[in-house]
Amino acid sequence: MKITRAHHIAIICSDYATSKDFYTRILGLPVISEVFREERSSYKLDLQIPGGTRIELFTIPGSPARPSYPEACGLRHLAFAVPDIGAAIAELVAQGIAVEPVRIDPVTGRKFAFFADPDALPLELYEE
Repeated sequence: MKITRAHHIAIICSDYATSKDFYTRILGLPVISEVFREERSSYKLDLQIPGGTRIELFTIPGSPARPSYPEACGLRHLAFAVPDIGAAIAELVAQGIAVEPVRIDPVTGRKFAFFADPDALPLELYEE
């Protein structure tokens, strides 16, 4: 097997309008497609991340809340590469998004900081 890249990351949200606004307006991800799946009474929104990877944003009625603290097994967080972490943080803070203090990766020496989506999914900014 040869994996060539990550194709998509699937995220289930509790409030479609709030999450759609967060990922499109605040994070600036363009919409590829948006579908209401009547048989499931749910939405599926495909968003483009630069570089080719997508986010699939779903609504699934009755989904339980994500256990975050203490962290549960499974996907820990989603990281976005940015050229200037200070500028990226300033944009988020200007939109009312709380961002944790910048840390330094002890292995790479790169700066990173965490914030969360509307359902408390941990997201990371990682300076390239």
